[in-house]
Amino acid sequence: MVSLPLGADSTKIKVAQAKDAIFAGADEIDMMADLAAIIEGDWRYLSNQVQVVLKICRSMRPPVVLKVIIESAALIQQQKVFACQILDACRVDFIKTSTGLHPAGGATIEDVKLIKQASPNCKIKAAGGIRTASQALEMLQAGADRIGTSSGPQIIEQLRAGQL
Repeated sequence: MVSLPLGADSTKIKVAQAKDAIFAGADEIDMMADLAAIIEGDWRYLSNQVQVVLKICRSMRPPVVLKVIIESAALIQQQKVFACQILDACRVDFIKTSTGLHPAGGATIEDVKLIKQASPNCKIKAAGGIRTASQALEMLQAGADRIGTSSGPQIIEQLRAGQL
């Protein structure tokens, strides 16, 4: 995880954290977007920071997947769209809804649909607050490509038992 929890680390620090994780064997990087840059509408800073870390990920063989977390529950709709459009233009691999740690909450169906609409070139990882098979399936139906949950074993048991 790069720059948890608010994404406030400098670009230099994010690059170093990403490189450290990759050289330690990571084949995917979860990077927290700079929430202040999103809230302030600083597209140049956010875009540059994402592109620099993405360049590191793409330079690896095989390329390392970059997932950028926007902490969607902490943002208003305009800020979510702003972030998604930048991340889509940068061509990150995934936009991730949340860390699951923010007090504002985690993934919502509405946010997954909004992210899907605002960033058609990116995959979506819905994460934060997904605890049941029903919730996971709803996220997938809304457009999520992956689910992030700490309730994986329970969700699998619910699916096996037909508890939807």
